[in-house]
Amino acid sequence: MIDHGMGIVIGETSEIGDDCIIFHGVTLGGVKFVPDKRHPTVGKGVLIGAGAKVLGPIKLGDHCRIGANSVVIHEVMPGEKVVGVQAR
Repeated sequence: MIDHGMGIVIGETSEIGDDCIIFHGVTLGGVKFVPDKRHPTVGKGVLIGAGAKVLGPIKLGDHCRIGANSVVIHEVMPGEKVVGVQAR
């Protein structure tokens, strides 16, 4: 589900699992200019808060939560909750 979808950016090699909630202003972005996988993989049941930036070919594990306006540049384990710039 994309809730209040204004301003969402989903990179071309992103993968999004089932039953996810993505709020407005989220970016699933790349950090390289190579034709390989360069955007995030989002597991099932993930919630990504408004304005969050998830950058690079990282994985967000199943059922994790990303806080609003967080900047995620490392893998997030299943069920984990992360917030902040740089998200921890």
